[in-house]
Amino acid sequence: MQTRRNWIRSSIGLGGLLLAPELALSKEEIRKFNPRPLSKTIKLSSNENPYGPSEKVQKAVIKAFENACRYPRTYSKALAEKLAKIHGVSSENIIITGGSTEGLKVTGLTFANGGGEIIAAKPTFLAMMNFAKRWGAKISWVPVGKDKAYDLSAINNRINTNTKIVFLCNPNNPTGTVVGKESLIDFCSSASKKTIIFSDEAYYDFIQTPNYPSMDSLVRDGKNVIVSKTFSKVYGLAGFRIGYLIAPSHLSRLIRKNIVAMTNVLAIAAADKALDDKEFYNFSLNKIIQGRKIITTTLDKIGLKYTPSNTNFVFFHSNRHIDDLGKQMLEQGVKIGRPFPPFYDWCRISIGTLEETKIFANALENIYS
Repeated sequence: MQTRRNWIRSSIGLGGLLLAPELALSKEEIRKFNPRPLSKTIKLSSNENPYGPSEKVQKAVIKAFENACRYPRTYSKALAEKLAKIHGVSSENIIITGGSTEGLKVTGLTFANGGGEIIAAKPTFLAMMNFAKRWGAKISWVPVGKDKAYDLSAINNRINTNTKIVFLCNPNNPTGTVVGKESLIDFCSSASKKTIIFSDEAYYDFIQTPNYPSMDSLVRDGKNVIVSKTFSKVYGLAGFRIGYLIAPSHLSRLIRKNIVAMTNVLAIAAADKALDDKEFYNFSLNKIIQGRKIITTTLDKIGLKYTPSNTNFVFFHSNRHIDDLGKQMLEQGVKIGRPFPPFYDWCRISIGTLEETKIFANALENIYS
């Protein structure tokens, strides 16, 4: 059997992995933006940003070690005030969490424990629902439509007196779809009069629609809307575990009572500097766009359908069970996404560095040839 190293060499010989000069990183870019090194097995299964922490963030974290002996409350408060200015809210509306996942979990626990209902699309990101179920919450699943997008009409029809939260992952993970601007605002404004709307905006920065609104605007209006944000994706800080919630005061007060992990001094320093590092932010977005293009071009060539992506991953119709494709891809040195029921013949592939993405593209062509 051909080894991965020999296969890569042969692909290079065929021109398969040769990046166009304009796509290759300069030494300065490598220093400033910290692309992860090529590994024996390429992991494209967790939607991690393959770049970062940036050089500026690294320096800020090293400097923050002098404060690592202290509890993070003071530093967390300063970051909350900075974020409050960005989102046009009060600092009491910002809750710093140990990654956005803690925010999702604690919200589900706070409002839906002991039999409360959460309405969620299927498939979607499961952190809130899985955790809330352990505390007695009931989940009402609403299948996505034929276009793999949210069926807001069906969700609205499910809302009842026992519904405590409607969970919107927008853009949705794993489908990569986004709700139309007008539909989103109309739905959230109307439905928030009946229950709490939770808008998970982990992938918000990757949305391709110009001037797409964040639901933080409804928080400013005092509606029953909670927004979650993360530093894990576009900022490349997944390993630091820091995110935040934006919630109106009457909801944020209740959520704070259940916060457990919070975060730490080093993560706060990283997030604070990441907000200022616009050069890395723009670089990160640009490379994701380039990587996404490599993947969709390959899928078009092979003839595999995919949903338009507004994220740092692509969800495509593999035409074979994801477990089978996963084994085949692993033999080629690439780890892909897990199953997302009920779409067992669909695959979610994260966008890696351009080198990693080209290796994935070549492996996929090799398998489907």
